[in-house]
Amino acid sequence: MIDDIRRIQADAVSRLGAAATLEDLGVLERELLGKTSELTGFKKLMGGLDNEAKREVGGALNAAREAMTAAATARRADLEILASRHRAEAERLDLSEVRAGRDAGHLHLVTQTIEELEDVFVGMGFNVAEGPEVEDDWHNFTALNFGEYHPARDMQDTFFVGLGGPREVVMRTHTSPVQIRVMEHQAPPIYSVMPGRVYRNEATDATHLAVFHQIECLVVDRGITFGHLAGTIDRFTKAYFGPGWTSRLRPSYFPFTEPSAEFDIQRPDGTWLELGGCGMVHPNVLSNCGIDPEEFSGFAFGFGLDRLAATRHGVTDLRELASTDIRFLEQF
Repeated sequence: MIDDIRRIQADAVSRLGAAATLEDLGVLERELLGKTSELTGFKKLMGGLDNEAKREVGGALNAAREAMTAAATARRADLEILASRHRAEAERLDLSEVRAGRDAGHLHLVTQTIEELEDVFVGMGFNVAEGPEVEDDWHNFTALNFGEYHPARDMQDTFFVGLGGPREVVMRTHTSPVQIRVMEHQAPPIYSVMPGRVYRNEATDATHLAVFHQIECLVVDRGITFGHLAGTIDRFTKAYFGPGWTSRLRPSYFPFTEPSAEFDIQRPDGTWLELGGCGMVHPNVLSNCGIDPEEFSGFAFGFGLDRLAATRHGVTDLRELASTDIRFLEQF
């Protein structure tokens, strides 16, 4: 009888360990451990045994039941883990997944342009700096040598924010405040570019936006000259547009640079495109940031990214760049 119990135990442990699903395991448990199981039937036969035999058979039955129960418990744990994995796989939602025959999303044209320009400048040895879009008067105007009554401070050019005192907080009108923040917190040498969104309180039309993007370049070091500025602009032009493009500088005026210039780029067909402004960092600006203008000099230049992206890709109306029309966006 004991041999039969051990045979049943071995067979049951093997079958329980091979159960393929939780449902199959439940069926086997009822068959092998339930009231009608073969193992339970041995209890009915113990009535005709003497006390010694009852102890031996009872011990074998208990050992068999414990082994079978342990095998069922172990297999249930394994099957529950497998079931959980299958359920997680079935419920998986991969937001990055691209289905066959369906285009994936992509970066906006302006974002693509920003990242391309950052790559160009990083390749030239610059780092990328960012700053807040809501600025105080000091960083947006005063530190940049704007006079108290400079027209750029007027309401037609600037969005003023109702924080602090009157006309103290603005939506930044250019990315130049980031230059001030960099110079305030970093001692020269400085080689940085500052891309970002800017705001102007002006009418929107095919060539102007109230919210647009700029990128500026700042260099501050010992011995920096206007020649370094011209050479950097020309090197950038060829790196970004190609070897067939060149640049030129025309005299201009900005409060934060002296001397100042506008720079144009020449297309391979000989035509010129005005790109942005540049100049040597004004000594007052360096002093405002705690940098000695007798020891250090620097240059800066910047331009609008939206117009650059539009020109490069043949977009004739800048307002299209703010469009949500998928027919326009999917072209780029």
